[in-house]
Amino acid sequence: MIALMDYGVGNLRSVEKAFESLGHAIIVTSDPGEIASANKVILPGVGAFGAAEKTLRERGLEQVALDAAHSGKPFLGICVGMQLLFDASEEMGEHPGLGLIPGRVQRFPDAPGIKIPQIGWNALSFPKESPIMAGLEPGAMVYFVHSFYCAPEDQSVVAAQTEFTLTYCSAVSVGNIFGVQFHPEKSGKIGLTILDNFARL
Repeated sequence: MIALMDYGVGNLRSVEKAFESLGHAIIVTSDPGEIASANKVILPGVGAFGAAEKTLRERGLEQVALDAAHSGKPFLGICVGMQLLFDASEEMGEHPGLGLIPGRVQRFPDAPGIKIPQIGWNALSFPKESPIMAGLEPGAMVYFVHSFYCAPEDQSVVAAQTEFTLTYCSAVSVGNIFGVQFHPEKSGKIGLTILDNFARL
């Protein structure tokens, strides 16, 4: 069973439907016991980092997420859920994250002729092998909506990179912890492959 954490921030139904279409059992829940007993856990997120972190904490699910990540079970952060894996974000002030991956969330630098946020399809490249990216070829296209990106201290955690004003980390993979900045549930066959890979870990 996969637990999709419901803390009021995230595209829960679209993620749930994606897993159901692949034939995987998933439950949308804010119950700490259900999250603890699940085989795998997903932390979704949309909108601003600070608001997402505040809501997670106020609903009593911050420690639940940390416990799940430290348990050794596969743990996946999606979009802002990936950003929350890091130490802190500079979006609209300084906000602490979960601190599971050393690094910060920063705003894309301005670049001539490029509008921020990044909205739309962009390509992935893979600096290392990761089980959630199995079967994908360089140039695989996925769907993004964001103005801030994750900058890990240790580049060995980077599972995918993307070009947008700079080369940035668009996915992470370290032990049982994974994160994707893009929306796999909106990324067609490529996104479903990633979700299926995660469900089969």
